[in-house]
Amino acid sequence: MNRYIFAARIFGALTLAFAVIGLGTAADAATIVALGASNTYGKGVARNQSYPAQLQAILQAQGIRVRVVNAGINGDTTEGMLQRLDRTVPNGTAAVLLQPGGNDRRKGGVNRTSGIQSRLQARGIPVIMVPNSMFRGLPHQADEIHLTPEGYQMLAKSLASQVSGIVRR
Repeated sequence: MNRYIFAARIFGALTLAFAVIGLGTAADAATIVALGASNTYGKGVARNQSYPAQLQAILQAQGIRVRVVNAGINGDTTEGMLQRLDRTVPNGTAAVLLQPGGNDRRKGGVNRTSGIQSRLQARGIPVIMVPNSMFRGLPHQADEIHLTPEGYQMLAKSLASQVSGIVRR
């Protein structure tokens, strides 16, 4: 066999091996689910400006292989979150960021945050609470409820160390 053909075959095999290894690392990214209402969804801003999207970008810039799923729904209540919990949070999820919002009170519902936490705990999934108090002092939109892109970025930065600690375990 000609040494150039041999070298080309070796190069091709190595390229294929590196491609397969690369695909494996992408599949091994930790999944974080951001479960919540409109401030999780990112009401009033572009999808890439929501706090889950900005958190993913921050963590990836730190070299952490992570995928942050935005499971926020505008106007959702904790009852709604509890009802969709099992289909929204797959087995193997590294952590859930839970932002209950204020819709239970606004809509006269019952707060089901403890039920959500209990179900996730039973599945061995850590919960990081994102209470409305975390939004105080951050830049808000004119409605004084939802954050601006800068506010969502500040929130994402404040959550990054907790999330990276869980992912790195």
